[in-house]
Amino acid sequence: MRLLLFAAFLFLQPIISVQTVLVAVPVTVTDAHGQPVIGLSQENFRVYEDGRLRPIELFRHGDAAVTLGLIVDRSQSMRSKSAALLLAVSALLQSSRPDDELFAVEVNDRAALLARPGGQLFTNDAKALTTALVESPAAGRTALYDGVAEGLRHLELGHAGKHALIVVSDGGDNASRETYAGIRTLARQSNTVIYAIGLLGTPPAGEDEDAGLLKRLCRDTGGVAFFPRTTDEIGAMATEIGRDLREQYTLGFTPGDRVGGPAFRKIEVKVTAPGRGRLTVRTRSGYFVPGGTDRDQNGKRP
Repeated sequence: MRLLLFAAFLFLQPIISVQTVLVAVPVTVTDAHGQPVIGLSQENFRVYEDGRLRPIELFRHGDAAVTLGLIVDRSQSMRSKSAALLLAVSALLQSSRPDDELFAVEVNDRAALLARPGGQLFTNDAKALTTALVESPAAGRTALYDGVAEGLRHLELGHAGKHALIVVSDGGDNASRETYAGIRTLARQSNTVIYAIGLLGTPPAGEDEDAGLLKRLCRDTGGVAFFPRTTDEIGAMATEIGRDLREQYTLGFTPGDRVGGPAFRKIEVKVTAPGRGRLTVRTRSGYFVPGGTDRDQNGKRP
């Protein structure tokens, strides 16, 4: 009887599950000449969350596969820049690897995922993706925010260790339902790095161009916006983006808990590498996490 009562007591106890969330932080380190710095170890890095040092629990560096989405502006404002746009797309996709997961979102009056053979979520056929984009005409207005939002959501279905979006556009938007604040929030909820190749006309900028938008979008996620002045520069910039992705470090840490609902936390990464000269670190500005009990890594409230 006692055994049965004890078994019943155990059965009625609530099941407590513990879920650990690891925040992945893509980090690019460059030297005084803008070249990627390789060969650093975990000991060279410090990660701060809202100014508080967090233990690094994940460290990766190397040429890992990437889930990569292209946001391609095919609106009317890009008609005169079609040759440069297609050159950029071709150069970007040529830098991909067979094990990368690729997709593209076309942007004009609306944003739409480019059809993939067999309805697959991703493809590794860079040539077929390039051909499909070449055959798409430029027309309509520009729903660029909607395109970035679609790309960020689709990236969450990817399996590669790195996620990136590359926007090829003049930066204008005149047809989106999404707002910049909305896509910035989506980006902060993911570990995606956003890059851009901004194809602008001859100064002064046209009413459908917005270089500032592209710069802000990339800066918030640890990426870079490039603005080629000639078609000869496009290939070099595409190569630089590809190299940047392959040479990224990935750091992971467990966030400290907080009271209240979802909140944005700032991230700062510092690198100390004696003998390497002056180094520059690029990473995401922060991230959103669900609430909890606000305690630091030593169990104390700040």
